[in-house]
Amino acid sequence: MKVLVLNCGSSSIKYQFFDTVEEVALAKGVVERIGMSSAVLSHTRYDGDGIKIAGEILDHTIAIEYVLGVMLSKNHGVIDDKKDIEAVGHRVVHGGEHFTDSILITDEIMQVLQDNIELAPLHNPPNIKGIQAVKRILPNVPQVAVFDTAFHTKMPPKAFLYGIPYELYKKHQIRKYGFHGTSHSYVANKAAEILGKELKDLKIVTAHLGNGCSMAAVQNGVSVDTTMGFTPLEGLLMGTRSGDLDPSLILYIMGKEGLSLNEANTLLNKHSGLLGISGESSDMREVLIAANEGHKRSRYAFEIFAYRVKKYLGAYAAAMGGLDAFVFTGGIGENSPEVREEVCKGLEFLGIELDDQKNKNKEKIISKNSSRVPVLRIPTNEELVIARDTNRIVEEIKTKKA
Repeated sequence: MKVLVLNCGSSSIKYQFFDTVEEVALAKGVVERIGMSSAVLSHTRYDGDGIKIAGEILDHTIAIEYVLGVMLSKNHGVIDDKKDIEAVGHRVVHGGEHFTDSILITDEIMQVLQDNIELAPLHNPPNIKGIQAVKRILPNVPQVAVFDTAFHTKMPPKAFLYGIPYELYKKHQIRKYGFHGTSHSYVANKAAEILGKELKDLKIVTAHLGNGCSMAAVQNGVSVDTTMGFTPLEGLLMGTRSGDLDPSLILYIMGKEGLSLNEANTLLNKHSGLLGISGESSDMREVLIAANEGHKRSRYAFEIFAYRVKKYLGAYAAAMGGLDAFVFTGGIGENSPEVREEVCKGLEFLGIELDDQKNKNKEKIISKNSSRVPVLRIPTNEELVIARDTNRIVEEIKTKKA
C-alpha cells in the first residue's frame, strides 16, 4: 500500500510517502512557515533528487496541495495520479482516554478529537487542520489517526494517577498520559529484534532524547510508566522545558515576578531546560561546546540533563523488577556519545558497561560484550510506525467489507 504520512504543526507540515510492502520512503519533505511570508517546501525523492519551492502558502490546505503538486511533478515526483495515494496517516498528539490504538477517521472520531483539544491546545488543532485539509483535497482516501499517547494507555493507575483529589481526575481527565509513544514502541520492538529475543519476555527502558525528551518503562511489550505526564512538560530536562520541579515553585515565581498564567506557561515551556540553565542554547551540541570551553552554566545544564536520565533509568529498573536492555534514541540519544557516556557512567551495579569505542562509533549495541544489560543506540522511525498502522487498519476494514 502507498501511504502518505503527515505530521502537521501550527506553521509546518512534515511528510513522508511510504511503500508499506517494501517499507521504504519514496519521498519525504517539509513545508515551513505556513501562513507567513517566504513559506518554503523542501522535497527529497528516494533517489536523492531534491527541490525547494517558495510560495504563498497561507494555510494547511494550500500546503498539502503544494506537497501533492511536487509528488505529481514529472521531474521530482513519485506518483502519476492522486489515486496512487491509497491512504493517509496522521500523527495526532493527544488521544486522551478515548483512543488506545490507531483508528480510522470518521465524522464521529473528528468530534472526539475536537473534544480533546483542551488536553493539547497547541498540538491537536493543527493535527485536525491537516485531517480536514486532506478530506477536502482527497475526499475518498481513507485517513487514520495515530496517537502519541496510545502506547501508554495500558499504564496501571498507580503509574498514571496524581496525588490530587480523585474527583478531579474523573471530572477533568487529569492524569499522566505520556507522549512519544510511536517512538518508544518502535525502538522497543527494534531492540528485541536486534537482540534476537521476544519483546514479551523483556524489560526495556527506552530514552527518547531530543529537543523534547521522555523515557518509558516497557515491560513485556507494554508501557507501564513514562516520564511525560498530563502535558509534555513533566519528567526529564529538555531543550526549553523545565521537566520535574516542585509544584509550589511556579506559584512562588508567579508571585515574585508578577507573571500571568500564560507567561508562567511560556517560562516553563519556552525559556527553561538547557536554554534556561546554560543561558547559551537549547541545542545540546552548542551546550557541550560551551561546557568544554569552560562555561560553568553549560556544564551544569549538561550534567543535570544526564543525571535526570540516570535517575529515571534506576527508578524504572526498580519499578519493573529488573532490566534486560536500555535504548537511546532521538536527536540527542542517537548522536551524542558524550550524553550516552555520562548517563551510563557508574551504572555497573545495574549491569550496564558501556564500550567507549562502540559508543563513539555509534554502533547498534554500544555496551561491552561482558555487559549483563545491553545498551543500544537505535534511530527512531515514527513515520514508519504511522504508515504501518495506517496500512493495518485500512486492510482490516477492506477485509471486513469483503
